[in-house]
Amino acid sequence: MVSWTFLTSHARVLLLVAHDPGVRLRDVAASLGITERSAFSIITDLVEAGYVIKEKDGRRNRYHIQAHLPLPEPTSQERTVGEVLALLTGTGPAATPKRPRPPEPRVPAGTSSAPRRKQVPGKPSANPGGGGPRRDSPRGAVPDGRRQAGP
Repeated sequence: MVSWTFLTSHARVLLLVAHDPGVRLRDVAASLGITERSAFSIITDLVEAGYVIKEKDGRRNRYHIQAHLPLPEPTSQERTVGEVLALLTGTGPAATPKRPRPPEPRVPAGTSSAPRRKQVPGKPSANPGGGGPRRDSPRGAVPDGRRQAGP
């Protein structure tokens, strides 16, 4: 049996609050397998650090996460709480991996990207300047490689 997790209790409480801003401390404690006193202590830590705002709603509390704040780790200052929550909850743009676009076909320089037309015998070439013999074929050869009859 695994006795550790990747996320701290503080991060796990933050995830529960993100999922349900009206979550009760009793439910937080039951979900995480901690005591209600520990859940209260963690919420108090998050409120004092400014990551959560606690608001009284009748007899219950509602929590508002300050998603714009940076993570408290000195090595992760470029990420915000909201970006990490979006990644972990599977919501928002941070959770959706960007798929690379397939490369567009490359067209050699000096050529057109339009499809070539098939040459019909007896009709002038659709390509300007393309009606004569090919440069890489012997003189007098027609484009399909056959020799012309004649002198």
